[in-house]
Amino acid sequence: MCASLADVPATVRGTRRRVLGAALLAWLASALVWLAQANPLSLGLVIGLVGFGAMITMAWGPRAGPIAFAPVLATIFALTLPSRLASSAEPLAWTALGCLAYLGWSIATAPLLQPVYRTRALIAALDATVRLLRGRAALLEAAPGRLEDALPPWIGDESLLAERLQTARDLLFSAPDSPRARSETAALVEAIDVRDLLLASRLDLDLLGDDESARALRGRVAGALRNVADALERSAAMSRPDPPARQTGARAGTKQPLVEPALLDGIFDATDRRALLLSAFATRLDRLAAGVQRIDERLRGEGEPLPISREQLRTFAAAESWPLSTLRANLSLASPVFRHAARMGLALMVAYFIALQLPWGAHPHWLVLGVAVVLRGTLEQTLARRNDRVSGTVIGCLLVMGIARANSAPLMILAFLAGVGVAHAFVMVRYRVTAIAATVMALLQAHLVDPQASLAIFERLADTVLGAALAWGFSYVLPSWERRTLPRQIERALAALQSYAGHALRSDPHAGVAQRLARRAAYDALGTVSAALQRSRVEPRGVRPPLAELASMLDAAQRLMAHLSVIRMSLALRADSPQRAESLAAVHRADRLLQQALDRSAAEAEPIEPPLPGALPEAAPQEDPAAWLLRRLRIAVADALAVRSTADAALASLGEQRPDVSRMPLMRRSRRARRAS
Repeated sequence: MCASLADVPATVRGTRRRVLGAALLAWLASALVWLAQANPLSLGLVIGLVGFGAMITMAWGPRAGPIAFAPVLATIFALTLPSRLASSAEPLAWTALGCLAYLGWSIATAPLLQPVYRTRALIAALDATVRLLRGRAALLEAAPGRLEDALPPWIGDESLLAERLQTARDLLFSAPDSPRARSETAALVEAIDVRDLLLASRLDLDLLGDDESARALRGRVAGALRNVADALERSAAMSRPDPPARQTGARAGTKQPLVEPALLDGIFDATDRRALLLSAFATRLDRLAAGVQRIDERLRGEGEPLPISREQLRTFAAAESWPLSTLRANLSLASPVFRHAARMGLALMVAYFIALQLPWGAHPHWLVLGVAVVLRGTLEQTLARRNDRVSGTVIGCLLVMGIARANSAPLMILAFLAGVGVAHAFVMVRYRVTAIAATVMALLQAHLVDPQASLAIFERLADTVLGAALAWGFSYVLPSWERRTLPRQIERALAALQSYAGHALRSDPHAGVAQRLARRAAYDALGTVSAALQRSRVEPRGVRPPLAELASMLDAAQRLMAHLSVIRMSLALRADSPQRAESLAAVHRADRLLQQALDRSAAEAEPIEPPLPGALPEAAPQEDPAAWLLRRLRIAVADALAVRSTADAALASLGEQRPDVSRMPLMRRSRRARRAS
């Protein structure tokens, strides 16, 4: 059971390493409990040490989460043993045998499950893209006074998509070459590009004002986004393994246009200069619809080959190594990982000593377990776990009461095994289901280990409520408020945007892989800031980061990335234009200004005001593309300056000052100067 925690969807190599790590840590925790069991004081210290050691592994990121909980769960199981079993070394031998058995099972089954993992990961990424499309439509239709209500779901959808895209990259980009793998990989690459196209669909809409015509335009664009989302949902359904879904998805391949050709006609009068923007809006929607149609074609095995080789795609997968340098870098109170590990170790130790003093102290491990599963690295996660844990335990206890009335040992064993599987499967999806299954698992496990003992349902409820309260209280011990890490995250986001701007405006046709890597780094950096902003909403008011400045920075950063994508596509389409030399000169100047604007150690760039809604080129984009490109470059620089100013304001509010260029080491200044040039 402990080793199986780490058996999550991953590559064969990743599964082997994770399950082996979880098995070793679980056995080591069991051995430490066995050695210290004679002395309650020593045992409490061991429980705290295991909690600290388990959580410090989170230095390697979320992928270490399943491994981190394995020794904690092994400690709980070791504490459940009756004294006649706990005093012998036999349980240690059974633990080792169980760990080895599951390690062999995972090694044998992981290759067989890879196709299923890859398909499910792709479907999950497409589903998240559908949510983002619909979220953008809702944001476009939101009234100006209700944008604050629509923005948090949008930020959450952005974070969800980033997480699922990386999971799909890890599985699909590392897959052996086969027709199915090529088809699913090509669909994923198109889905990643669709994310860019979706960002571009919002450009210039905020420059139209808020009159009736502008609202009508936003409404039609929102309707088109929903149509595209519906088509993508049908395409994703085609890939699901269940027959009803395939039948639903079979209709996705029809060649009906996703965006009506005359969708935006008649919105503005001929005398309204904003009508010049309509062709740009229509073009972006057409590109977005074409991207979704290409996803559908790739899922059917049709379309062109991948734009980059499979060897190049593997560079986008997350590293599977576990360097000790990462662990050493977090051995400091300045590290949120170290603070959470210390908080967890102290909380588990205190919970154990409190449990020994309770009148129902026959199950002290339940209080320790309640704290271990509720106390998370952030207050937002802890509060969510607290509520789900208490409600799930109540439902689970009611289920156990029903199972006990049947008085059937085979039924109890089946329910126990089902509880194990369901608890593991839903832990990262819907924790309340996990809490229900874990309650069934724990109560029946205790009964199966010691049939003479009664089902301590009321003790379980009391320990769960007390454990949740303790975990909630310990959230304020060595807290890791989001404002502590946000300065570093903001600096990282600016550096990633700076790198992506340099790659996006580069005319080198062979820089595709580097440009894609820079784009992913920028998305990841902005996603980190977005996630931190979302988590901070439940923190105490006195420590919350500046919401307005950070939301404005994220909005300007997304606009900048959208501008860069549009500029990159425009340059690719105009490779043979007679005005290319003039355009490239403007691009080089914009690149220099962008680098200067996004570098906080450089002097502030010259202020550039974005064009007003009426300050449009005389001709339509298709008639004078050079003028529109120049306008786009100017707006991109203005948005970069907006990113810089809002980032400076946020950092100032967080207590960070702009670095003094005159005091920077000479070598560092020259390196920055070379990079800017």
